[in-house]
Amino acid sequence: MLKNKYIDIICIGFMILAVILTILFVNGDKFGLEKASYNPSYVDKIFDTEVVHSIDIKISQSDWQNMIDNALDEEYVNCDLEIDGEIFRNIAIRVKGNNSKTLTHKYGHERYSFKIKFDHYSDGRTYYGLDKLSLNASFQDNSYLKDYITYDMMNHMGVPSPLSSYVYITVNGEDWGLYIGIEEIEDAFVKRVYGKNHGKLYKPDYKNVKDENDDVALIYTDDDFNSYDNIFRKAKFEINDSDKTRLIKSLKQLDIGESLEEAVDIDEVLRYFVVQTFVVNLDSYIGYTGHNYYLYEKDGVLQMLPWDYNLAYGTYLLGMPNPINDSTYFVNYPINTPAPGHIMLRRPLFHNIMKNKEYYREYHRLYSEFVNSYFESGYFENKIDETIKLISPYVGKDPTKFCSFDDFKLGYETFKEFCVLRFKSVSGQLDGQIPSTIKGQKMDNSNLIDASHIWIPNLGEIDDLK
Repeated sequence: MLKNKYIDIICIGFMILAVILTILFVNGDKFGLEKASYNPSYVDKIFDTEVVHSIDIKISQSDWQNMIDNALDEEYVNCDLEIDGEIFRNIAIRVKGNNSKTLTHKYGHERYSFKIKFDHYSDGRTYYGLDKLSLNASFQDNSYLKDYITYDMMNHMGVPSPLSSYVYITVNGEDWGLYIGIEEIEDAFVKRVYGKNHGKLYKPDYKNVKDENDDVALIYTDDDFNSYDNIFRKAKFEINDSDKTRLIKSLKQLDIGESLEEAVDIDEVLRYFVVQTFVVNLDSYIGYTGHNYYLYEKDGVLQMLPWDYNLAYGTYLLGMPNPINDSTYFVNYPINTPAPGHIMLRRPLFHNIMKNKEYYREYHRLYSEFVNSYFESGYFENKIDETIKLISPYVGKDPTKFCSFDDFKLGYETFKEFCVLRFKSVSGQLDGQIPSTIKGQKMDNSNLIDASHIWIPNLGEIDDLK
């Protein structure tokens, strides 16, 4: 009898404890408990990849035309949005972009990329938790695939990456075009990925590409805050002197090249560089410009986050004064030295990590994991086929697209062939059949994958705008 009484009390106690734990789990943020990450509602709405979403921009014709005519000003204008049938009022929209914006304007086109800011006119307003949405116009991307598939590769490799999906835009009910919707790497992103107790976020970028821009390259120079203006003025959240000191200390540790795990999330950065080198993005940290990435820092540990791939897959150099259009060169682009030596020496986040034998071996192991799971498994070809089937009707009726529908077909066929051959070359580089350095390929090009039948400009080039 006595035992039964105590058992009843114990059971009741466990039941009460279970209820308390459930309440804390569900409402932990109200009690100051932080979740590592969470799945906001917008993930399963605007970023559902199984459908092409619709956004109707409801705006006065004069405001719309004024925004288009003055695109270089990047001024927000007010509009209402109907997203997949739901109305969201008093939302801000503006033109976005750098080179793409300038060239679109130069050649007299109106198909700009846009940024939507849900909380611009009212603090706290979001689209199911999303504060900012980019709508990319697929500039110099006749395949409509470069950004979308690269972010899929990054997510596949476990790299913290923006979500993306396809969105068909209308303006006051009139067709405008098929865009790629991309989750902006700001408040909503970091809360989704890192939780509310997140670190600091930066988007390092130069004022003038001809400057030294050591800070954009993540080169430690000294302890002076002013030496890192290209990082600190591009902070996405408010920062103080303690934050600046901590980041500079991380760069100093990176420069020393020892105990790098104290300053760098090695696993995350290696996974990032696996995909980054695979897609041959030369308009990036490991390219000539050294930018187009986000830098995340928490407790002195750095991560590099992906951004902007419309000039990947060998198309960046098509826009240079002496354009390089060599498909075999890009398909076999070396994974161990993905830039000439004078550039690699100025990219410590790649170069100094690769000098560590343990990290170098892990880079190759992760690369094998990537090509086997993404390509050897058949996932890539299925993903491409499903995506093209999904978007083709929308490309067909897209009135502002930069290319014809036939050019779109050439674009996605070229993209698919490029990636399949790139997979074969990387596999050869990993098993030693193909040299994995620039120097090695110059000395022995006998086993390079022949890609001479591919015409790189089919992926999209500036001449398409003329």
